Amino acid sequence: MRTFRWWRMPRSLVIVLAMLAALTVVTIILHVVGMRLVGGIVAWQHWLHAHAWLFGIWRLGFYAVIVRGWWWMRTRVRQREPSAEARRRLVRAEIAAVLAIALTECVAMHYPL
Repeated sequence: MRTFRWWRMPRSLVIVLAMLAALTVVTIILHVVGMRLVGGIVAWQHWLHAHAWLFGIWRLGFYAVIVRGWWWMRTRVRQREPSAEARRRLVRAEIAAVLAIALTECVAMHYPL
């Protein structure tokens, strides 16, 4: 039997990719069901626009969960690696995460539903 080296991916990467694919499929299904419930694409867009504030509240809750998880991970990393280099890596990752979230929210404000 022949094995391909390029197919050997870390298990965690395969799990993450499978979760992203499943999330994409669920999102598409929700949009199709939503469009059928309200009567079409235009009505769906109006519904999304009218309820955009709910999605904003959902995002705030989601960000709160992310911050809590980050704080938990940060304390564990600092206990395991108390070096200055580890702290610098954490700060760089924190800055990148905050910039990514800020960019996402700026795009959401510029192009509302």
